Amino acid sequence: MPERRSPISRSRRRPRTPARAAGFTLLEMLVVLLIAGLLVSLASLSLTRNPRTDLNEEAQRLALLFESAGDEAQVRARPIAWQPLSGGFRFDVRTEDGWRPLRDDLLGPRRWDGGVTGVAITYPGGGDDTRASRLVFGTEAVDVPVQVTLYSAAGRATIVGTGTGRYEVR
Repeated sequence: MPERRSPISRSRRRPRTPARAAGFTLLEMLVVLLIAGLLVSLASLSLTRNPRTDLNEEAQRLALLFESAGDEAQVRARPIAWQPLSGGFRFDVRTEDGWRPLRDDLLGPRRWDGGVTGVAITYPGGGDDTRASRLVFGTEAVDVPVQVTLYSAAGRATIVGTGTGRYEVR
């Protein structure tokens, strides 16, 4: 025999409505993506490098290249010169025919990084500082003290060589 339901139990029952699908609407997703995009763009703006830091890093890199050039001059038993150029610099080696540019990976010609706009090479000593157009690394371990100053819109950085083959940035 079929089971009968009372009229009261039918009235307590709610009519069946389609359940709403769980998840996000397209509009909600677009709003989230817009906010994420704004946050990423703000973060990238705040992470721009300081031009002064770039200049100091270029000076550090150049100081290490100077030390390598001094060591290379001793190994080759030939003087090596560093010469700043417009937009970059190069290292030359002294041959029987004069100065010839080096083309190796370490001491080959390079472009300036760090926004360098000018260079001054001075050999301090006595009363007047002597300016030069190139820095020469001799074949001996002891050399003449020198200062190389890099200029940029952010300021300047000076590389100091004490004459012992080591260079530091000040």
